[in-house]
This record gives sequence, C-alpha cells and structure tokens, in this order.
Amino acid sequence: MRLFDDGRPERPITIAKTAPALAVPATATANPGSQLARSLDASIDSILADAAAGGRLAFHEGLRLYHEAPTLELGAAADARRRSLHGDGVVTYIIDRNVNYTNVCVTRCKFCNFYRPPGHEEGYLLSRDVLAQKLRETVELGGVQILLQGGLHPELPLAYYEDLFRWMKASFPLAIHGLSPEEIRYIAELERLPIRTVLERLVAAGLDSVPGGGAEVLDDDVRRSISPLKCSTETWLEVMRQAHALGLRTTATMVFGFGERPEQLLNHFEHLRALQDETAGFTAFICWPFQAEGTRLKLKDDTTAMRYLRLFALSRLYLDNFPNLQVSWPTMGPDVGQIALRFGGNDFGSAMIEENVVSQAGAVFKLSAEDIERTVRQAGFVPRRRNMRYELLPERTPRPDAQAAPVAGLRAAPA
Repeated sequence: MRLFDDGRPERPITIAKTAPALAVPATATANPGSQLARSLDASIDSILADAAAGGRLAFHEGLRLYHEAPTLELGAAADARRRSLHGDGVVTYIIDRNVNYTNVCVTRCKFCNFYRPPGHEEGYLLSRDVLAQKLRETVELGGVQILLQGGLHPELPLAYYEDLFRWMKASFPLAIHGLSPEEIRYIAELERLPIRTVLERLVAAGLDSVPGGGAEVLDDDVRRSISPLKCSTETWLEVMRQAHALGLRTTATMVFGFGERPEQLLNHFEHLRALQDETAGFTAFICWPFQAEGTRLKLKDDTTAMRYLRLFALSRLYLDNFPNLQVSWPTMGPDVGQIALRFGGNDFGSAMIEENVVSQAGAVFKLSAEDIERTVRQAGFVPRRRNMRYELLPERTPRPDAQAAPVAGLRAAPA
C-alpha cells in the first residue's frame, strides 16, 4: 500500500452513481442542502448571471449548466467572466519545447500511442548530445522553457533527473517545466522516498514548475477504466499539494471523451477548485478531447468542437479561482481556438518547437509564433509572450534579418 508523507495510506476516492450522493470536497459549500434547493429553483439565466459576476457555482448548479444552458449564453457568461479578470484585451502565449526524454513506460495506458514497454525495440532514452542540440535550438528560436515529460522508465533513478536538471541549468538559460505528478509519484515509489523529499531534491537540482499532465479525469472509476496502472485521484492531487507547498507553480489539465458521466467531469472541477482554494498554486487550466487515432481505446464519446467549447466555458465559470484558461487549438484547430477566446479563454498556449504525444494520436495542427500572434489579433485581442508564471515578457523588436523565418517551423501542443 502506498503512503503519503505523513503516513496516511493512499485510498481510492469513491464516487456514487447519482449526483446528490457525490463525494465532493468540503470546501464546495458550507450548506449543501440550501444550495441544492437554490440551484433547483433558480433559472438558468440567473445562475449564469451570478457566475459571470464571479459568484461561486454549487455542484448542482454546474451540473444544470452542463445539461441545460444554451451554448451561446454559456459562452457569453464565460466571456463576461474573462473580461472581468483580463479586461486589458491581452491574450498570452509562450514559446517552449516539449522534450520527451523517453518513451519507455510501464503504465500501458489504453489511450496512449506514444509509449513503448521496457525492452521494446522502439523504446528510447535521449542522449545528452541529442538533448543539447534540442535545448540549443530552443534558445536560438526564442524559447524560454523546456516542457520535460516522458514515460515511467523503471531504470531511471532520482539521481538521473537531478544530474539532468543541474546540467540543463548550467548549460542553457531555460526554465524547467518538468515531470507530471505521475512521473514524480513513480520516482518516489522507485526510491522508496516521500513525495515531498523527491520534490525538494528536484527543486534543489533546478526544477521550476510542474505540468498538469496525467490528470485525464480525476475520478477513479474513469482512471481504472483507461489507465489502471496510473496513480489515483488522491495521489495526483497530493503531488500538486506538495509542489505548491514548496512554492512551485503548476498547471492543471483535463482530457474528456472517454465515456465519462457529467457528474465525473464536475467532480474533476470540484477537486481542482478545492485544492486551489487551499494552495493557490495553479496558474492555468487546460482541457482537450481524447485523441483516439492509433490508440487501443476506441472513440465512443462526443469529442466535437461544440462539446469542447461548452466544457471550456463551464470551466471558466466553475473554476472561479483559476486566473488563466488556455485554449487547446493544437487539438481543436486555430479557428476553434479563436472562438474559445470568446468562451472564457485568455491564453493561446504555446508555439512549441517539438511535440510527440498528442501528435501521434491524431493532433496535427501547427502554428508558428507569428501565426499565433496573427490569429490572436484577428480574434480582436493583443498577443503577448509570457513565461510559465504568466508574467509578461518584454516586447521584442524583430531583427531585420530574422522576420518570421526563425520560428516558422514551431510545432504546438497542450502544455
């Protein structure tokens, strides 16, 4: 049995089949009975108006909006909330590189087309020479960070990551946005160390922030169905809690389209919102639909642009304590990305120099940094580059010999 740092055993989160009995965090509402009655009596228009003004949605109000809110009204409420938080009309983006240092992985997730099991002839671990070339190119192309993620490689100890991070920091002026909660949990398990200790050592070696990968849907019934060897909902949240306690900032994600119930999606929002209330450590939320091409898991759910926009808008209203929402144009396309900016989004993600995971499952859209800026302007916003903490970077004047060419080949994917 896995233990958390304070000796508590990891336990599965059980969720009932009906909404009223759902186990949600205690911070959701101080008086669930009265809020349930209010949500059932209130009109959809009044619920939307309250949420657009910054009011906190109760679980059942969020569920009603999921089922009943007209799409355009839902989007308008999310856009109003976005304007109240980001009234300057700025839409941010980042230039970074997704370095997948290994594709060797023991979890064998059904929805993943990237991994190779240990011993497979197509498994790889990038050498320092290859990594140096990738990082050098990133700096030359204006990148500010490396998104470092990979599989759960059973032969990579904590010392491997410490040495790697120290070398990266000593050699390149790039932030390390690295290792999902699942990777950190696995390293702790291999080393028989507390999660907190692993994070402390990684931070000492140069880790700057943690990406929100591996969340999929934070519901253990869903997780057991699509990735039974991955960590539980509680463990994913615990890694993020410990990271935030150390001053790290992280993102949060959701992948939908596995046949999950609406209650399970709302429970995902509820867990994220409760942890953000506790730590304020999340900088942004990103969601996108399951990309099924070439995976062992067949697509049997609605992953259309319409459902994406509805869930995206609902996340802006429900996650009232998340400052930033990143649109997923790499999976949905730039046109849908522009619409999402009017459905609550204020960030256009990243112009990535490299990406290998969602692209292998069917996501093929590409935009350069110049393409992103043009797309954002066409949507009526002002594009600005940022870092992971959403601090705006100084505006740059292109060199006469540079123009658009240096970043024309950037590839993008969700952070």
